[in-house]
Amino acid sequence: MLAVGVAVAGVRALRKSAWLSGIGPQAFVALGGVAVSVYGLWGFATQTVHLPAPLAVAFICVFDAAEMTLLVMLYRAADPDLGWTRQLRLIHRTAWMLVAFSAGMNAAHAPNWLSRPVLAAVPALAAWLIELQLRQKLGAATPDDDPVSRPGPGRLVTLVWQHGWSWLFAVLGLDARHSGDSIARAALAQRAARRVYRLRLALAAQDETGGSWRKRRALGRASRRRGQAQRMLSRAEVATDRDQALAMSRHLASLTGVDGVARLDYSDPTAVVTMVEQLAITPAVEHLEAGGRAAEAESARQRAEDARQEADAARQRAETALEEARQALADAREEADRVRADRDAALATRQEADSAVVDARERAEDARREADTARQRAEDAQKVAEDARQRAERELDRAKDAVADQRRLLDSLQTQENARRSALEQLTGQIGEAETIRDRLHGDLATLSPDADGTDPVWRSEAKQQGWQLYLTTLADPEQRTEPTAADLANECGIHVGNARNWLKEFRAARAAQLAAREPRATAHPPRATNLQGASA
Repeated sequence: MLAVGVAVAGVRALRKSAWLSGIGPQAFVALGGVAVSVYGLWGFATQTVHLPAPLAVAFICVFDAAEMTLLVMLYRAADPDLGWTRQLRLIHRTAWMLVAFSAGMNAAHAPNWLSRPVLAAVPALAAWLIELQLRQKLGAATPDDDPVSRPGPGRLVTLVWQHGWSWLFAVLGLDARHSGDSIARAALAQRAARRVYRLRLALAAQDETGGSWRKRRALGRASRRRGQAQRMLSRAEVATDRDQALAMSRHLASLTGVDGVARLDYSDPTAVVTMVEQLAITPAVEHLEAGGRAAEAESARQRAEDARQEADAARQRAETALEEARQALADAREEADRVRADRDAALATRQEADSAVVDARERAEDARREADTARQRAEDAQKVAEDARQRAERELDRAKDAVADQRRLLDSLQTQENARRSALEQLTGQIGEAETIRDRLHGDLATLSPDADGTDPVWRSEAKQQGWQLYLTTLADPEQRTEPTAADLANECGIHVGNARNWLKEFRAARAAQLAAREPRATAHPPRATNLQGASA
C-alpha cells in the first residue's frame, strides 16, 4: 500500500509539472501502468527478495523510476533533424532492458500462471505508449535502421523472430508484401493452374489407357477434373483479367517444365536464360506489352494530331480575334477623338455654366434678401392676425356669456310657461347653431343693429329679405311665437323647400346674433339651473 500511495502521489505531482508536457495524454495512461508495475516490484522486493521498506523503495527506483526517466529523457532529447543518434540508441536499449527486467519481476510476483503474462505485459505496454509518441516525433526512422548495429542478445532474438515468421510464410506460400486481395487473387491463379495441370494429366492418361473399364474410369476422372478446372478458371477471372491469365500461365509453365528444369545443363548460360524466359513467359508478355504500348502510342499520336488541329484552329481564331482587336482599337481611337472633342465642348459649356451659376447665385442672394423681407412682413402680418384672433376670441367669450344669460332667461320662461316649452327648446337649438357658425357671422354682426326691427334691408336678395320679414313677423306675433315652416317660407317667397330650409338656418343664426348683441334685461335676476342647459348639453 505504501508503494501504491507513493505512485499515486507521484502521478499527481507529474500531472501538475512540466516534466511530461508535450508527450501527450498517453503519457498519463502510461503512468497508470507504471503504478501497477510498482506494485508488482514492491511485492517482489518485499516478499521474494525480503528487502526492508526503504531498500524496496530504492529497488523500485532503480527499475521503474529509472526506465520512465530514460524514456522521458529520450523523448525530450529527440530531434527530428538528427534522427536516431548513437546516444539515443544507447538510452533506448537501456530503457527497454530495464523494462524487460521489470516485466520478469512482475511475472515472478504474479499469484498464478494466468496472471503472469498480463502483469509481465504491463511495463512493456506503458513503455510502448511513450515509444509510439517518440517514433512519431522522430519520423519514419526506427532504432533498427542503424547500419552499424552490433550483434547481441537482442539482435539475435530479433533475427530469430523474423526468420521464424519468414519460414512460416514460405511454408504457407504467402508473400508478406502483398495485401489481402492480392494474396487471394494469387492463390486463385495458382489453384486454377493446378486444376488445369491435373486435367492435362488426366487427358494424357485417358489417351494412354487401354481396356474398356480403365478407359471409362479415365474418362470419368477427366470429366470431373474438367469441371473443377472450369470452375477455378471462372473464379480466378482468367478470361477477363490479363494479369491473372499471365500468372496462371507462369504457374502452368513451371508445372509442365519441371522436367526440363531438372535435366537442364546449367553450364550453358544461353540455355539457362532461354529456360528462365520460357518459365516466365517473358517474350509473350513483352509482345503483349509492346502491342499495348504501340496501341497507346498510336492513340497518343492521334491525340497529338487532334491537338495540333485544335492548335491550328485556335491559332486561326487568335488571328481573327487579333484582327478584330485591331479594328476595335482603331474604332476606340476614333471614339477617343470624339470624346476629346466632346470634352472640349463640355469644358466650354462648363465655363458658361460657371458664369451662369455665379449670376444665379447673385440672383439667389437677392431673392433670399427679398424673402427675408417678405418673411419679416409675414411675421408682422401674423402678429396682427394673432391680435385680431385674440380680439375675436374675447368677442366670442362675450357672446358665450350672452348666450349663457339667454339660456338662463329661456329657462325661467320655461318654468313660467310650460305651454311654450317647444318654442324654448327650438330657441335652444338656434343658440347651438349660432355657436357653430359664430365665426361666419362675425362680419355680419357689424351690419346688424341691436335695435333693428327688420325694416332695414339685411339681405341683398329681395326674396330673401322678404323671407326675413316674414320670419321676424311670425316670431313677433304674441299668439304664435314660433318660426314659420320651410313649406310656408317656400310658398311665400316662391323658392324651393331645400333653399327655404337653408334660409331658416341663416335666419335663426341672424336672430340669435341680434339677441346676443342686446343688453340683457334679466341681469338683475340670479342665474339658476334650467332644463334648457341640460338639453343643450
